[in-house]
Amino acid sequence: MSESIILGIESSCDDTSAAIIKGNKILSNIAASQAIHNEYGGVVPELASRAHQQNIIPVVHKAVNKANIQQKDISAVGFTRGPGLLGSLLVGTSFAKSLSMSLGVPLIEVNHLQAHILAHFIDDANEKSPEFPFLCLTVSGGHTMIVLVRDYFDMEIIGKTIDDAAGEAFDKIGKIFGLDYPAGPIVDQLAKTGNADAFKFNKPRLENYNYSFSGIKTSVLYFIQKEVKKNPEFITENLADLCASVQKSIIEILMLKVEKAAKDLNINEVAIAGGVSANSGLREAMQQNAEKLGWNIYIPKFEYTTDNAAMIAMVAKLKFDKGEFADLSVSATARYDIEESFKTKD
Repeated sequence: MSESIILGIESSCDDTSAAIIKGNKILSNIAASQAIHNEYGGVVPELASRAHQQNIIPVVHKAVNKANIQQKDISAVGFTRGPGLLGSLLVGTSFAKSLSMSLGVPLIEVNHLQAHILAHFIDDANEKSPEFPFLCLTVSGGHTMIVLVRDYFDMEIIGKTIDDAAGEAFDKIGKIFGLDYPAGPIVDQLAKTGNADAFKFNKPRLENYNYSFSGIKTSVLYFIQKEVKKNPEFITENLADLCASVQKSIIEILMLKVEKAAKDLNINEVAIAGGVSANSGLREAMQQNAEKLGWNIYIPKFEYTTDNAAMIAMVAKLKFDKGEFADLSVSATARYDIEESFKTKD
């Protein structure tokens, strides 16, 4: 029996992406970014959905060509059902439905956050895949959570943010510093030449494994307002140190809860996923904890950290193997009940 060849489509935010997977091997992973949002300081939903409509056909066409297959070779079409921007999701959902119907192949809906976690099982994502059970710190612009992963489709969110996500905090603080959007990668780059101990910012005191990042954002804002009154050039003169100090604070907040969860649950298999997992400081903190605490760590390749269709194709492949298909009545949803999608369906 030949291996399945699955097309994955991702359109949850502002990147239109398509990927082809055969077995667990990615044959192509194509993305079209939308630079227009930079001038607005954030993603404009209406502009995003329009750009997806323009991009989706050429992106899918390029993914199929790069994989050196033909459309008739596709075994199933997987797509991001949610969570995300509804207008953007509708474009991907509608296209996936139409294509699966025209090809006469199964349609597979995928939870975006589940896909970030299961990207670790793509053949070249890591040197080896995590062993169950493992903890996955999933961090992005819209989500921050610790997930206990017992199996591919048996996951439990044991901690999450009660307000801002970590990526959102990076972007909002970057805006305070006058940095372009998205600010997270710029903060990371500037932090490499700064002193991470130059400034101290407030950290939340929450029980269990939950997070809060609104406090550090407010702490930075008040600190900057006070310093700029004394010296209007304060940000410019201290930008690298400010970025390094903020990055250290956010990473310490993230890692403290992961360390607690790993200790409480006696788990030493620990992974990171999501856009913020591309952050060099977070990756370094994971390496340090691996040495200090004896963790087996799993850090995905950069191309599988941000929103991408390869991770959607990976989950679609796993669902295809189970025969778990969607029908044409399936609809996009901005607020996907992720815990329900994590549970194994009978």
